[in-house]
Amino acid sequence: MSNPDEMLVALSAAVENERSNQMSLTVVVGGAVITGRLAPEAVWRERVAEALKASDRLGPFADVFADDRRAGRPGRGEEPTHLHFHLARILQGSFGIPETGGMYRVAIKDVSAWTVGDFSYSDQ
Repeated sequence: MSNPDEMLVALSAAVENERSNQMSLTVVVGGAVITGRLAPEAVWRERVAEALKASDRLGPFADVFADDRRAGRPGRGEEPTHLHFHLARILQGSFGIPETGGMYRVAIKDVSAWTVGDFSYSDQ
């Protein structure tokens, strides 16, 4: 979307303000369907930094996510520009990638469709 959906921006702002990670959302971005739960950016960054620190090869990159500088990120009263998913999957056929869920950052302006809720598939 060249103009981000105001409702999606408001939803993201509510997640940021409430510091909740329980909001399930499914979005379409560039033809890919991503489903999972939204997290406040600070929580998302912390979790990504923790995962990177645990890796021998990727540990040095953790500081990029752990850095608490506000440059380029919305402050209080500013609209969020990105959605921060955790426990998220890219839906592909009858399964999600990764199976256990991952951490995704999606530009709100790139979302072409969305719905509240977390989609999952079942063989039943």
